[in-house]
Amino acid sequence: MKGKKVIVAGAGRSGLSSAGLLLRNGANVILFDENVNIDKEALLKGFSDNDNISIVTKELSEENLKDAFIMVISPGIPVDSEFVLKVKERGIPVWSEIELAYYFNKGRIAAITGTNGKTTTTTLVGEIFKSYSDNSVVVGNIGIPFAKFADSTDEKTLVAAEISSFQLETIHNFRPEVSAILNLTPDHLNRHHTFENYARAKYDITKNQTEKDVCVLNYDDPETMARKDYVEKARVVLFSRTTVLPSGVYVKDGAIYVKDTPDSEEEFVIKLSDILILGDHNVENVLAAVAVTYYMGIPVEVIGKVISEFKGVEHRIEFVRDIGGVSYYNDSKGTNPDAAIKALKAMKSTTLLIGGGYDKGSTYDEWVNEFKAKVRYLVLIGATADAIAKCAKNHGFNNIVFMDTLRDAVLFCNEHAMPQDSVLLSPACASWDMFKSYEERGELFKKYVNELEEPGKN
Repeated sequence: MKGKKVIVAGAGRSGLSSAGLLLRNGANVILFDENVNIDKEALLKGFSDNDNISIVTKELSEENLKDAFIMVISPGIPVDSEFVLKVKERGIPVWSEIELAYYFNKGRIAAITGTNGKTTTTTLVGEIFKSYSDNSVVVGNIGIPFAKFADSTDEKTLVAAEISSFQLETIHNFRPEVSAILNLTPDHLNRHHTFENYARAKYDITKNQTEKDVCVLNYDDPETMARKDYVEKARVVLFSRTTVLPSGVYVKDGAIYVKDTPDSEEEFVIKLSDILILGDHNVENVLAAVAVTYYMGIPVEVIGKVISEFKGVEHRIEFVRDIGGVSYYNDSKGTNPDAAIKALKAMKSTTLLIGGGYDKGSTYDEWVNEFKAKVRYLVLIGATADAIAKCAKNHGFNNIVFMDTLRDAVLFCNEHAMPQDSVLLSPACASWDMFKSYEERGELFKKYVNELEEPGKN
């Protein structure tokens, strides 16, 4: 990259990390963002060496594009954006930040994708790596750009990477040693347009893998298994919560086992009763993490011990507080209906459910079908409130309340919940209509819950 002209599109976390990586390695960077109101001076101050970077807003000129080596785009930028198509027409390769990081990476990569469970699984894989080696990092869609660390890795670095479909659209050589596709349900159809396009993007995580590499797939997920032949070269390893497999990772007699081949001995990993995180979906996440780390060479004793101590991730069915016998859970990371179904199934009692948010083009029928036996009130906020309410009524569920703000939703639940109820924020939608991110939404929910008074206190 030394002396090359590289355009970085998007001045967010991913773009800034990409620009920093390029500058550290001698490239000449044009940082581009369509937002004309960004503070250029503040951005420049964020780079220790800013002599070789210029910031361009609104649109790229012909001069900007001339002799550009590549353009690196942030995951939030659609590949069919007008300016991206313009760049492609000029024969300039378009890379994701993950592809750029891979160019500099020397470490061993385990990459996890899928519709749901990515963050929990990647975090657990990262914890297992950290327990086994001082030389490990957790990066990617989890919120820590790979570009931030890629050029400080060495041959022994263990990299746990959460990879999104957006990032996979623009990989070229990215090749993990072990990949995992956890599950597939319709998501981000406003970006990918069809479910098949979305699924293809997910399976691109395997496209550069060789016979030496491993791809971990969920035997229990029909959409994933229907496409298992998309894995062209890597060895496929299956995991299952419901079936004792001839080989792979599976549950048997209340415990998790791993078996490398049909002829090899099975190895005990952990009892299900020793897993701290709630729900069948989290058992699947644990199974995936076992498979990924086992095939990255981590001993089962280390894997089992770390799992027994793992308490989950923030914003994913996160217990917040008990108030007068009512349990409050933050599942702000439940940004699609399938994730929200899993969270609702994990509740052990009647639930007051807070849902709604930014419209990603999802349908809500399967989620609503879970309401009848469990949901006392559906409390709706955000842009999708009317669509969800209409869907719920079509399925015979009418106990619906509309609220203008998340705070009002929490206050309503506090007033109407009964002892032993659960209050669950699990929106089934993205957050961008009312919040900067699902993290902000979850933090505010926890703030509002923690501000509630205990019954009987003034």
